[in-house]
Amino acid sequence: MELELGRGKRARRAYTFDDIAVVPSRRTRNPEDVSTAWTIDAFPFAVPVIGAPMDSVVSPQTAIMLGRLGALGVLDLEGLWTRYDDPEPLLAEIAALDDEVATRRMQEIYAEPIKPELVRDRLAEIRAAGVTVAGALTPQRTQELYETVVSAGVDLFVIRGTTVSAEHVSSVAEPLNLKKFIYDLDVPVIVGGAATYTAALHLMRTGAAGVLVGFGGGAASTTRATLGLHAPMATAVADVAGARRDYLDESGGRYVHVIADGGVGTSGDIVKAIAMGADAVMLGVALARATDAPGGGFHWGAEAHHPHLPRGRRVAVEHVATLEEILYGPAPVADGTVNLIGALKKSMATTGYSDLKEFQRVEVVVAPY
Repeated sequence: MELELGRGKRARRAYTFDDIAVVPSRRTRNPEDVSTAWTIDAFPFAVPVIGAPMDSVVSPQTAIMLGRLGALGVLDLEGLWTRYDDPEPLLAEIAALDDEVATRRMQEIYAEPIKPELVRDRLAEIRAAGVTVAGALTPQRTQELYETVVSAGVDLFVIRGTTVSAEHVSSVAEPLNLKKFIYDLDVPVIVGGAATYTAALHLMRTGAAGVLVGFGGGAASTTRATLGLHAPMATAVADVAGARRDYLDESGGRYVHVIADGGVGTSGDIVKAIAMGADAVMLGVALARATDAPGGGFHWGAEAHHPHLPRGRRVAVEHVATLEEILYGPAPVADGTVNLIGALKKSMATTGYSDLKEFQRVEVVVAPY
């Protein structure tokens, strides 16, 4: 539905997860009979949860923990773990900073160069634990470091930025040719963010195994305030799911996974993301709330320490439970921050669906708060 904003501009109505609700409309099931398993390429997971590549969320240790819990942790290969031999004191310093100086000091800390040998060692540490290995780079760093990442034995390669385009144009540098890059690579690639049907379809045509929907950052992002960019996630996920459907026909059966990245802070948001067509969700603040998260009660992304135009901030988060409890409970609170998978199973059971692909067909209504 288009709205007239004025004589010279029309806009399409878009919806956030808060604007919609899932409606029970058929049989019910026992939650124990529901499966939350999913697979991307050759890698199966028990739950549709990906830990966002943010230093406050995923360290090598939490990547291993997530893997053992049936999820996937993605290490930020441009973060502190690949810049410093021992980043723990710096993580503690960031958590202790006053708000007035946090951005400036983080810019200084993250000015340390990335060390390829640390990229190799961190990924090797995760691989030694026997879990799926995933690392993320921005498009700007991919050409520089991807050979190191692939030779280290990464299983899934993530290219993640505020927005990622298959048709980036630059007059000052050779742009990353995503189609050629993914074709030449030996590992499956997840790429994003994208927020529209057209952008997502172009990314799917590059050969990506998955597309990230949204601009990432979520609670720690100020992209809307600084750049005026925003992706109402319910509409964005549905649009990209539509691109997946059409690309499935166009490609003769190639399925590209849709991963909601941003705006997924509670179990209810996870339910709605999958109901709108997502195969999995990438979680930042939801996992940063864990007592064993590396952020130490704070959450931030790469945008918070950009050297020229920060588009995020360090935000305080309340510790609610361990990482395992956040995923599987038991929940000591009733606000959707703990036992995320239990809540997802309960919603699927209440609406009568037995697996995630079925649940993508659940009925939803627009119900603005």
